[in-house]
Amino acid sequence: MTLQQPAKAELRATTMAKRAKDHGKGHDAAAVARLLEWIGPVKGAIIAGYMPIRTEISPLNAMAALSQGNTLCVPVVQGAGLPLEFHRWSPEAEMIPGAFGASVPKSAEVVTPDIVIVPLVAFDLSRGRLGYGGGFYDRTLEKLRATNAELRVVGFAYDAQQVPSVPLEPTDQPLDALITPTRCL
Repeated sequence: MTLQQPAKAELRATTMAKRAKDHGKGHDAAAVARLLEWIGPVKGAIIAGYMPIRTEISPLNAMAALSQGNTLCVPVVQGAGLPLEFHRWSPEAEMIPGAFGASVPKSAEVVTPDIVIVPLVAFDLSRGRLGYGGGFYDRTLEKLRATNAELRVVGFAYDAQQVPSVPLEPTDQPLDALITPTRCL
């Protein structure tokens, strides 16, 4: 256990409760518009979104819009301690249950994204990100950045998920931007 783990666990619990209060209040459309603006008019890109679980803000409308002219994919957990794999997704894809309650495409066509939309539990103004604690995105982003210096990573969250400071460790991967319903950091 690291020194940061108890602080992260407490922060997760309080921020997930705040996120749950913001969820379902109609903020997703504004956040999706900001997300699409940040990504910009791209064609031919490989973009990773995610299938929202629990009370995560949903990127599905942005993913559907981006699927016109781009390849979309979603993360698939390969096992504890391993990086994520990304499988091609489309709005029409047949989905099956995956790890942690997130649906995954039935067809396992692996692709490598150059833009990654990342869910999170908490964030701070310096774009520090707190996830669920498994390290999946941190391992994955480190691996992707080792082979693609142009990789763009954007966190997607409700405003209620902002905290004064995220306790960071050397393995925590930074975000290039963070989108909420009211702003882009």
